[in-house]
Amino acid sequence: MNYFYFDIDKIMPSQLYISKEKLKNVMRHIKNKGFNNLDPVPIKKINDIIFYTDGHTRAYALWKMGFKKVKVEWETEELDWELYLICIDWCKNEKISNISHLKVISHNQYKKWWIKRCEDMHKLLYSSPHKLK
Repeated sequence: MNYFYFDIDKIMPSQLYISKEKLKNVMRHIKNKGFNNLDPVPIKKINDIIFYTDGHTRAYALWKMGFKKVKVEWETEELDWELYLICIDWCKNEKISNISHLKVISHNQYKKWWIKRCEDMHKLLYSSPHKLK
């Protein structure tokens, strides 16, 4: 694993919310196992924007605990970068530019407000007759 440490406030989120329940679980994990046992958070750079591809809750927990840097690794999976760029635009529109700006909401709200929004966007994007697949 090729991980390194990066300034936590210089990584753009690609989601708007954190699930309160997921955050509790991560905080419990850190309390029981220590922060050194957390997996690195995957990041990607596109168009001079470095952003989280996953691990928002881990990064948020570390920020909440006062950490200035987060253990990261470059994303090696080929993901749907167009979808990520749309999510980053959503964040920019909501004035979310680092992990501290994310709103912590209940898991049910998270599923309704974030998961459903992403699913709807995915359907819209890939059901369009103009979209190349």
